[in-house]
Amino acid sequence: MFDKIFGKMQGQKEEMKAKLALEVLEAEVEDGAIRVKANANREVLDITIDPSKLDMSQIEKLEDLLVIAVNQVLELAAECEAEEAQKMINDMIPPGLGGLFGMKDA
Repeated sequence: MFDKIFGKMQGQKEEMKAKLALEVLEAEVEDGAIRVKANANREVLDITIDPSKLDMSQIEKLEDLLVIAVNQVLELAAECEAEEAQKMINDMIPPGLGGLFGMKDA
């Protein structure tokens, strides 16, 4: 019985991971001077720097902005992942029983 439940959970986890890989998120700083794209699995996909919007001689500022943009997109990814995990949990709980665990039925 538990093997069946855990097998289903593992399958749902893998399905969720595949779904999150397709969810592309983007964060930008300094009016688009730096754009970072990542998927909801928290994998950075692309970083774009627009040199016309930055003083490229200020390396320290560039590095700081890059860190900010990466952290922003990873935060978006974490939020997306949490939403998907909540949906997965709600799908596993039989209808009408979600209130027993302090969750709202979907």
